[in-house]
Amino acid sequence: MGIKLKFYGAARTVTGSMHLIEFNNYKILLDCGLYQGKREESYNINKNFPFDTADINAVFLSHAHTDHAGNLPTLVKYGFKGDIYSTPATRDLCAIMLADSAHIQKKDIEYVNKKRLDSGLKPFKTLYDYKDVVSTLKLFKAIPYYRKFYPSIFNGLLEAEFIDAGHILGSSMIKLNIRENGKLFRFGFTGDIGRPSMPILRDPDFIGDVDFLISESTYGGKYHVSSENTEADFLGVLNESISRGGKIIVPAFSLGRTQDIVYRISKYFEEKKTAPFPIYIDSPLSTDISDIYRLHPECYDNEMAELIAKGVDVLGSRYVTYIRNVEDSKKLNDAIGPVMIISASGMCESGRVLHHLKNSITDTKNTIMIVGYQAVNTLGRKLVDSRNNIDIEVKIFGDTYRVRAKIHVLNSFSAHSDHAELIRYFSNYKTFKPKIIFLVHGEIENQILLKSALSEMDFNNIEIPEKNQVYIYDNLPFSV
Repeated sequence: MGIKLKFYGAARTVTGSMHLIEFNNYKILLDCGLYQGKREESYNINKNFPFDTADINAVFLSHAHTDHAGNLPTLVKYGFKGDIYSTPATRDLCAIMLADSAHIQKKDIEYVNKKRLDSGLKPFKTLYDYKDVVSTLKLFKAIPYYRKFYPSIFNGLLEAEFIDAGHILGSSMIKLNIRENGKLFRFGFTGDIGRPSMPILRDPDFIGDVDFLISESTYGGKYHVSSENTEADFLGVLNESISRGGKIIVPAFSLGRTQDIVYRISKYFEEKKTAPFPIYIDSPLSTDISDIYRLHPECYDNEMAELIAKGVDVLGSRYVTYIRNVEDSKKLNDAIGPVMIISASGMCESGRVLHHLKNSITDTKNTIMIVGYQAVNTLGRKLVDSRNNIDIEVKIFGDTYRVRAKIHVLNSFSAHSDHAELIRYFSNYKTFKPKIIFLVHGEIENQILLKSALSEMDFNNIEIPEKNQVYIYDNLPFSV
């Protein structure tokens, strides 16, 4: 008997997080994220699991972002019946995030299938629908931060704990103590590690001593603008865009990034750093998420808690109009600039933002502001790569558009630790270091740079798993 680790998603890429642990004939899935990329490739990857879904005993979920939680309803649809463990905030966010994902799939498939049928192609089907989401939510078990728990199905062989990851509301690192043949296997999964000194949330906490650690590596070898310079950079891009009098289209994740942007712009208006102009949040999901934020003060940092205690509505703004229905969204096509439209999805792969991009991307007056990481093969990544090229073409809903809008990339808004912040995090390991580190959720060139830096810190046995790679440990030297 031994421990098996299998890496099925976010292996040498930053999307579709999914890792499997096997011990004592039990199977644990860490995350179950949607793979995001080329439409047909993504559809096939997300639909076809590389294991029997009914054999999974439990899922431990790090946070509610789509690339970590978005394929849970497909897992349930195809036979999973175990428990899904998360923090309370993650569970509440998943209730609206997964329902929104089902709705977006339905609308996008209807739009795309019209073109496919006209071309004689086989229509796509949605991965899951709302009833699958409801079935999924019934399986959630919400456990607060720092409360050790023992899922009964594992008969005392597994102790689990959620540690604050400081990435988004409710995000967690997962710490598992697994007993195998009288020995203890101390296992850690970082999920996504947040940035220190960001608004609203606490800083990421140290997961503590573990023997095996799966760590994200998204920004290995890359550095963010310091938090002190973030506002200056954002304000500069904002004023330059306003001067051209067009639309500012911001593809932004509804969870976390949207709230951060609205907070900062409202502050500029209040401080008269720029004249107010219309801001539209074209996403019913963003409104719902702000309501979830209000329900979970246990996730706030001290500054946020003090503002709430004083009665300050830091999650609302008199400058913002929230758009819920489709007809009001369509009216934004005729909006006269300067105007900002913030809409999902963050990687430009689905949702209303595609329609705004389609209607704005060919006009030189307009700006597309990229404020988050863009995975390879996503439309967002193609826009990032096009910013220094002239008249590059991209496809949106199967049609070709020439990019003439100004592309601005502001990675300073990232909720991921950069290279220096990851190194500082790993420096918490002093006398005891993990026996093996697995780097996931990163592109290979970034992972190699982070691996090199960790090796210089005397971390040994650093692995960069390939997709579907399996690691087997038969003789665990860790005594109880």
